[in-house]
Amino acid sequence: MPIDCVLGETCVIEDYPDVDPTDAVSDYRCGLKSRDGHSGTDFALLSFDQMDKGVRVIAAADGRVQAIRNTRPDQPYVAGTDLNGEECGNAVRIDHGNGYQSVYCHMKLGSVRVTPGQRVVRGQLLGEVGLSGLTNYPHLHLTITQGAEVVDPFAPDQDNACSTPLQTLWLETPKYTDAGLFTVGVSDAVPELSTVISGAARRTSLSPQDAMVLYAHAFHGITYDQIDLTMFGPDGVVFEHTARLDVDQAQAMRAYGRRAPVTGWPKGKYRGYARMIRGDVIIAVRHVDVTVE
Repeated sequence: MPIDCVLGETCVIEDYPDVDPTDAVSDYRCGLKSRDGHSGTDFALLSFDQMDKGVRVIAAADGRVQAIRNTRPDQPYVAGTDLNGEECGNAVRIDHGNGYQSVYCHMKLGSVRVTPGQRVVRGQLLGEVGLSGLTNYPHLHLTITQGAEVVDPFAPDQDNACSTPLQTLWLETPKYTDAGLFTVGVSDAVPELSTVISGAARRTSLSPQDAMVLYAHAFHGITYDQIDLTMFGPDGVVFEHTARLDVDQAQAMRAYGRRAPVTGWPKGKYRGYARMIRGDVIIAVRHVDVTVE
């Protein structure tokens, strides 16, 4: 593991490398947990508070540091911003001496603790998870390459598509689940699934008198999966709600909210989180920001 967290407890794998060479998207199990052209594995934290407290990024294997970057600010990416080729944000690249290289992206500003040319051993501290580069949520993006080719560490040979790989690059391969969250959003009423899918339901701002509804769109849920919805505001927790799936569902939308108080919502920034949980294992997390103006 390139990050000091426990999968399913303090972090989740949000996206895998995209193994489909077309405009379509597929992870190594022919699932939906990737994005078109995505080159690495994303280990997402459960909250921004975790990032603020500090989560260690560690070397996945022995090697020598080839390059670092430690100057990008921690801030959500704004569409249209020119990152000048630094989409990876603050980063470390390691040559492992066996044809493989690893790259660790989106690290916290000022946290990188290694220098070019330095030898590192597996488990050594490299820095901390941040919010730098092309990202809007704190996570570590790990890319493995062999020469100029991107390698999926879960299925480096891709000779048994859709099945559990016969070989991986992991010492202990993280468990895969095909379930997850497409999106999380805020609206001023409980939305229809069609408007969630189209994006028409999403509000980026509300008036103090609007209702505030947090919704989550999940995929491949099974009976008894739960979706926890929590909204935070300037004064702390606004509401919390747990929804459960009664049957297996290829797609499911769950929402919860509240009417505005008599005096109106306090103006300011609000942040909602959705977590998809199976048993006692967290399998997905998404967030959304909205401003009351």
